[in-house]
Amino acid sequence: MSDVSLSELDAALPVLARKIRVLEALAWPDGVEEEFLARWRSGQARLPDVEQRPRELSAEVDALESFIGRCDKGHPAGNYLAVTAQSYATAGRMLGAIGTPDFTRYSSALYRRPDFPYPRLKLSMLDAARFFLKTTDALLGGTRIPPSPADIPADIFADWMRPELDRFFGPGKISVVLDSSLAAKAIAGSSRIRLRSSALFSELDKQQLLQHEAFVHVATAQNGAQQANLKSLSLGAPRTTQTQEGIATLAELFTGSMDINRLRRLALRVLAVQQALDGADFIQVFEGFLAAGQSEEESFRSTQRIFRGADLRGGSAFTKDAAYLTGLLGVHTLLRLAIRDNRPELVGRLFAGRLDLGDTVRLGPLFESGWLKGPLHVPGWASDLRRLAANLAFSAFITRIDLEVLDFEVFMAFADEHEADASAH
Repeated sequence: MSDVSLSELDAALPVLARKIRVLEALAWPDGVEEEFLARWRSGQARLPDVEQRPRELSAEVDALESFIGRCDKGHPAGNYLAVTAQSYATAGRMLGAIGTPDFTRYSSALYRRPDFPYPRLKLSMLDAARFFLKTTDALLGGTRIPPSPADIPADIFADWMRPELDRFFGPGKISVVLDSSLAAKAIAGSSRIRLRSSALFSELDKQQLLQHEAFVHVATAQNGAQQANLKSLSLGAPRTTQTQEGIATLAELFTGSMDINRLRRLALRVLAVQQALDGADFIQVFEGFLAAGQSEEESFRSTQRIFRGADLRGGSAFTKDAAYLTGLLGVHTLLRLAIRDNRPELVGRLFAGRLDLGDTVRLGPLFESGWLKGPLHVPGWASDLRRLAANLAFSAFITRIDLEVLDFEVFMAFADEHEADASAH
């Protein structure tokens, strides 16, 4: 594939994909939350009245399929463009199937289901979610966890965030805007961060959103846009969702920005996606979040995330929330391998654009030749390889200790043996 044709294809892909905007297409109108909660509180709960209207994107999907046929899949960049276009085509088909069983089928192809088995790991993300919830239940003595006080209005939070972004990216490069239509508290694009205007934020949210939304999602989009030869690395393609959310969630953990409530929310959403797939309707999933200790408002928004585009009567779900734990474990494993096998360059490649895990290896020859550049914006936790290596080396070793064979009686026997041995010498 010549550089000229690559350049043409690279320029064409963002144009072909521009109408396939998943979260925008799945957004719910204002007022649905207030109406649902009012009915639920009065004992007259009913499914939200939301029109699940498919998007007509067949022309865009056809154009993407034609584009894929023009890509040289034997070339690393050509293959990247082809598989990225394919994920947009699948997303287009998903949006064309809103409200139907096929919506879930396409969603699962993009983001996987919680019960998707990983044979070599001998687990699914459903198993991981249950483990995190069981562990945090045991630590805190139950599911009702006091929430972190959230009393910072969105406009005040935005005023705090803007100078932080200016320091990292440069003055005025990234904007912060308020948006009343968001289901999430915050969503990052390539050059702006949107905050839900009705949301109240906590002190913990400050670093969590900065590390997750700004220093990962915005930074990787900005770094991708800096690539002279493959600007499509800036695209938030559906195929990169798992890796993007994995890096961002790991960033929260490594910087101490994730508290136990946040970890539980991620795990609860995985379980709730599976419940919806297994037949639970909107009200049943909502009440499940309530029983797990979430407020009425957050329970609604968590449930809304799962039923965007899906049949509210159950048996269907938007499975994106299953991608967070999948991505977290995948990225953590890649970084451990990179440190173990002396491949520190893989860490930088994760930030060189919006890639998936396999791209860090498949695009290797292009990075090695200088055709693709390393990242300009890298958060501190990932740029200091000495600290990252220490963290990963310890976590790699500590997983070898099998807690299943230990309890405090066994542990104390070990400690007593050590003390006796020390006294004898």
